[in-house]
Amino acid sequence: MGKLAVAAITSLWVIPMSMIVNHIVPDPYMDEIFHVPQAQQYCSGNFRSWDPMITTPPGLYYLSLAHVASLFPGMLLLMRITSQSFSEACTTSILRSTNAVFAVLCGVLVYEIIRFLGPSLSDRKATLMALVVSLYPLHWFFTFLYYTDVASLTAFLAMYLACLRKRYFLSALFGTLAILIRQTNVVWMLFVACSGVLDFTLDSPSRQKISRKRRKHDSSLDARDRFDRGKSASSTEDTSGLVYDVYAVISTSWNMKWKILVKFSPFIVVVVAFGIFILWNGGIVLGAKEAHVVSPHFAQIMYFSLVSALFTAPLHFSVDQLRNLLQELRQNWPLSLLLTLVALIAGFASVHFFSLAHPYLLADNRHYPFYLWRKIINAHCLVKYMLVPVYVYSWFSILTLLAKTRRKIWVLVYFLATCAVLVPTPLIEFRYYTIPFYIFMLHSCVRSNGCTTTWLLTGTIFVCVNVFTMAMFLFRPFKWSHEDGVQRFIW
Repeated sequence: MGKLAVAAITSLWVIPMSMIVNHIVPDPYMDEIFHVPQAQQYCSGNFRSWDPMITTPPGLYYLSLAHVASLFPGMLLLMRITSQSFSEACTTSILRSTNAVFAVLCGVLVYEIIRFLGPSLSDRKATLMALVVSLYPLHWFFTFLYYTDVASLTAFLAMYLACLRKRYFLSALFGTLAILIRQTNVVWMLFVACSGVLDFTLDSPSRQKISRKRRKHDSSLDARDRFDRGKSASSTEDTSGLVYDVYAVISTSWNMKWKILVKFSPFIVVVVAFGIFILWNGGIVLGAKEAHVVSPHFAQIMYFSLVSALFTAPLHFSVDQLRNLLQELRQNWPLSLLLTLVALIAGFASVHFFSLAHPYLLADNRHYPFYLWRKIINAHCLVKYMLVPVYVYSWFSILTLLAKTRRKIWVLVYFLATCAVLVPTPLIEFRYYTIPFYIFMLHSCVRSNGCTTTWLLTGTIFVCVNVFTMAMFLFRPFKWSHEDGVQRFIW
């Protein structure tokens, strides 16, 4: 067992499924009709060519060039001799195989991160967890199409792993690659940098000195100090835990400001460069700007919480988890009641004032959100309000589970980063949930060394969803009366 086992087992489903998809759907489909021709333009050497309908940077296309060249190392010389075009090798199936390679690499990176976060986990359990996480339906499905999602996730995981290992320059390089694949990854690079700063400051000798001083005046902080050194602590503690973390970060960061600036300067350079790009481009979106206008879509974070909780239902809707949440409410009921009321009010306000129906959502019946919107959320005027308590419970469950393995200030940064990515997005796209979902899954892996039964149940849910969605995609095509060609169901 280990990363080689993860790579081998992942390949066992990636390779045959790629062959099946390429056989049944050989031509570009959905967004592939933009990405594939653009990549082929790059294969032909037309680097100044750009499709104005493409919204993301060209990072995936450059990676595909390297991938094709690695598959056919002698092809470049041969084509020079025969005057053939390199683009002849950039077929749809070959370009799709770029993501197949990244999917295997993703599994290995997930395993390495799990082993780093949970060094006490056995290889067998870490391998099981990595394989289950790799089966996450959104990630699994788009492994077999030429989309940016899998490459984007790979770059993020590499960036996060490098930061955890305190290799900040390498982490920033992977962050740059992640942004070149999908520009919203700048938020996740900031999250990774903040996570690195938190680890760097709260584990530093200066911070330990502050902690010792504080213990002289308040012995009740012993449990908090153990938590700051990486051990689990109950999330039922009052807000003094978060306030103390903020105080420790600010005071320690000020004392170490020059050291921090030097250590994390690569991230600063990338962020400044990205800011210059936004000023030059007139916004974060490259193409089709009229269809991707930044909007206050606060309901989006509600959808994320429920979708993530449903995918990992054994973690969130178990008797044990419900008992833990109720116990926390009882132990600190004044604060818990206040937070619950605030969350419910915010949830009702989000779905009432900031629930957007993008024209693509209302018109495109190829996507599952189209049916979820019509059949559930918009089935009755009261349904969206009835779902608010479930949204709030899902968020509380996610944040509580994270707080068992990470500091509360880290959990706050995670929540803010998720909001920063999802709230401005007007279109309901479950693909956008992948990275925040992976972050939660990676850190839930180390909670109490994980429960094998829970992970097996979660893996079963993933497999069932994958079988259903892929069967619908491949074997239930349909046609539109107003447009030629075959249409297929997709996430």
